[in-house]
Amino acid sequence: MRSPTAAAVARHPHLALPRSAPDALRVDCHVHTMWSGDSTTRPDELALAIEEAGIDAVCITDHSTVSGAQRLQAELDCLVVVGQEQRTPEGEVIGLFLVEPIPAGCRSASEAVRAVRSQGGLVYIPHPTDPMRHRLAAGVIERLAGEGLIDIVEVRNAKTSSESLNDEAGAACARVGATAGGGSDAHVPEAIGAVYAEMAPFDGPGGFLRRLGEGRVVGHHFDPPRLWDARVVPSVRSLGRTPPA
Repeated sequence: MRSPTAAAVARHPHLALPRSAPDALRVDCHVHTMWSGDSTTRPDELALAIEEAGIDAVCITDHSTVSGAQRLQAELDCLVVVGQEQRTPEGEVIGLFLVEPIPAGCRSASEAVRAVRSQGGLVYIPHPTDPMRHRLAAGVIERLAGEGLIDIVEVRNAKTSSESLNDEAGAACARVGATAGGGSDAHVPEAIGAVYAEMAPFDGPGGFLRRLGEGRVVGHHFDPPRLWDARVVPSVRSLGRTPPA
């Protein structure tokens, strides 16, 4: 298991907590990279941040693409779950364990989550109660859950500033009978590990869902201002993905 550095613990004190079991994995379920278009985190920065935080696995959930996640799955020295966060007219949804992108232009959340399910992926609902985010309305979540189309609801998101909103997300998760998940929603390297799910080792989407349900979500709010910085980021166009308009 990885151990966090002192610098990472200073940012995220919970990283110093003992693991619930010797083989427990710390999985950040919601991470963005430079392929997202609204993040400039390069692969080398992501690799270093994961190592410093002592995170064992990440779900890379870039906006509108799986290109970065698929590339990094072969490059990062940790477990990588290929995911994608996709905006729909009804709100954002995340697919995990994807083999191909969620199609652009989905006309509804239902269309997006069915695209996830059609390839054997898991449906993860991010930041369901945060009014500052492009979230799914409670009625949409309940409708999708009633159709058996939701696997995981994010009960803690590090970019959600109010603890009461995370509490409401936990209540919504319980109400629809979904599995609780959580992630940093990192758009900068320093955010990696701000929230993680601690769970037993898993194999594939079914094992992930089962172990996540047996685990726990740990973390805190961490969303520092992203100051302008003159820096060089490789062109994702040359890496197989055009940033969103």
